[in-house]
Amino acid sequence: MKIEAVDRGPHQGLARRLVLFDLDGTLVDSTPGIWSWVRAAAAELGLPEPTPEQLRGMVGPPLQDGFALVLGVPVDDVPRAVAAHRAHYAAGALLDATVHAGVPALLADLLDAGATLAVATSKPEPFAVRLLAHAGLLPFFASVHGATFDGTVRHKDQVVAAALAAHPDGERPVLVGDRAHDVLGAAAHGLPCIGAGWGPAPPGELADAGAAVVAATPAEVRTALVRV
Repeated sequence: MKIEAVDRGPHQGLARRLVLFDLDGTLVDSTPGIWSWVRAAAAELGLPEPTPEQLRGMVGPPLQDGFALVLGVPVDDVPRAVAAHRAHYAAGALLDATVHAGVPALLADLLDAGATLAVATSKPEPFAVRLLAHAGLLPFFASVHGATFDGTVRHKDQVVAAALAAHPDGERPVLVGDRAHDVLGAAAHGLPCIGAGWGPAPPGELADAGAAVVAATPAEVRTALVRV
């Protein structure tokens, strides 16, 4: 989804650079809403109460993969789990998220420096747009790229590809993300990934996956972009 660009003056260093951002865990802490719908979907399927480790593992990966690989939902039951999730999520759990401290200031700083910002998320695109608008972050981004409801587009490399195609003039593209699949999705296109160390990833996950640098806070991303 393309969004009308905000006109900001370029500064030396980041002018025209394309910076892609993951959404859940990177821009916003969406764990309360995600955990709520995971519990609701598990109850709908008659599954045991998800463990804390399973709940943490559901933050980030594509929905279908999370159900199958993290919760162990049989393949034939995954569509029903997805339907249960979407009904609960769209009813309000979607908006149960808070913007990470320092993120608005980072986005404003990057725009002022002349960078082009876009979102690349495994969340269904309409849900991503709705959440970004609710959180007041949508105006920062030139475009938003997410999964499709039919599941044909859901992996990080696919949404990164969509973002790159939407911004062919973007220079030195880079992804900022909080989980290993963000790092790998960026690497599939030869992009470096700046790890969002403030997200839910266990210690060492981002570095082990090959993140170019791990920023402890959003404020450190600007410096990391100069190094990457």
